[in-house]
Amino acid sequence: MKNSQTHLHFQQIGSKKITVDHQGGHISSDGGMVLIKQADQRLGLTRRVARCFHDYRNPKYCDHSLLSLLRQRVYGLAAGYEDLNDHDQLRGDPLWSVLTDKIAEPRSTTVEYGAGKSTLNRLEQSVAVGGPKQRYHKFELDTDALQQLFVELFMANYAAPPDQIILDVDATDDPLHGQQEGRFFHGYYYHYCYLPLYIFCGDQLLVAALRPAGIDAAQGCREHLQRLVSTLRRHWPQTHILIRGDSGFCRDAIMSWCEQSPGVDYVLGMAKNERLNRELEPAMEQAQQAYQQSGRASRVFAEFAYRTHQSWSAERRVIGKAEYLDKGANPRYVVTSLSARDWAGAPLYEQLYCARGDMENRIKEQQLDMFADRTSAHRMKVNQLRLWLSSMAYVLVEAIRRLGLSGSAQPRLQCGTIRLRLLKIGALIRITTRRIHISLSSGHPWQALFDQVLANLLRPAPG
Repeated sequence: MKNSQTHLHFQQIGSKKITVDHQGGHISSDGGMVLIKQADQRLGLTRRVARCFHDYRNPKYCDHSLLSLLRQRVYGLAAGYEDLNDHDQLRGDPLWSVLTDKIAEPRSTTVEYGAGKSTLNRLEQSVAVGGPKQRYHKFELDTDALQQLFVELFMANYAAPPDQIILDVDATDDPLHGQQEGRFFHGYYYHYCYLPLYIFCGDQLLVAALRPAGIDAAQGCREHLQRLVSTLRRHWPQTHILIRGDSGFCRDAIMSWCEQSPGVDYVLGMAKNERLNRELEPAMEQAQQAYQQSGRASRVFAEFAYRTHQSWSAERRVIGKAEYLDKGANPRYVVTSLSARDWAGAPLYEQLYCARGDMENRIKEQQLDMFADRTSAHRMKVNQLRLWLSSMAYVLVEAIRRLGLSGSAQPRLQCGTIRLRLLKIGALIRITTRRIHISLSSGHPWQALFDQVLANLLRPAPG
């Protein structure tokens, strides 16, 4: 490659020379982010999040509104820009000025620069040290209102109360590589980490709570469920609510609360022990005989009433899966408040309980695609805000999947694939006194899908 002032010369193809320059005009690689902005307008997400903050700045001396700061940070995560440092380059992209409404004047043909990393950092740090008397950190966050917002967004998706919803609870590790507050070495994951708690209903996120790793996986789960169910009950008094989780949430406090709450049931995994294995011995012998006869994995289900010696306050229905594999016996157990009349043992385990595994894909999307594990700030409160910002980005991309991709040939695209196919599109931006024109790449291979998604997002919400 040779560089001759404004042109870059590459090896030619046949008789044709290849030259490259930087004179194409205002071109952005994030042209598809207009879908994120449309999804945000459809949900009203960032405007409602902004109302959860108290902004003590003097507007006369502010170049960036709270709303534009939130949009810049949340949209950036959705587009794949995980670091605050990225915004020092993004702030000069005219498309991002359009996305965050940074047009200088109504009839102007120029745009204002977005916020840099320092301004965005002050917003994040304010949740730990901010207040009206602070010189630099002049924001305060109402954390209760923000947590409640995720529930309200979820309920707004239903035109009528559903007959049943399933709340999936799970914890995961968030590896840490510094001296952050609350860091703890977790013996199971074998590294220093946080232990965030997630609660989903299908694909929709309801709770993302950052916690230190030196606690029981179920700690705080009952309190979050109480808050969720209390809100849901005020609007959906007849909806049946099922709590579903793995053995880390098989705790008497959670089960007893469900049993005392009308219309709330649970199905939870159980860790195996000698007493449970003895109860399952007859079924395991049947599974072993079936395996020896067929040479294939075999399973037999059994159920029985069970109560621990000390930790449980009542006897409960337990379903055991006696499975025999090439490697030998593989017993598994779940405990539930659902009756045998409503759910027999085998379908309850195979169809109802095992379906919880899909929640782990949602956590992976949140952690890997939306950078929920980017918790490198020192203060834990700041890292919690970063987790919530990531959650907001997930809500917007999930809205594109749920609303935009509805009726398409690819309705279940992962968040990372949505970003690659629909958001990362080359675009030329032209701004006149009357119009902002965004010309997407003619070579974009997913044009038809993009048009269908946009049409779905522009369609009025039902009800």
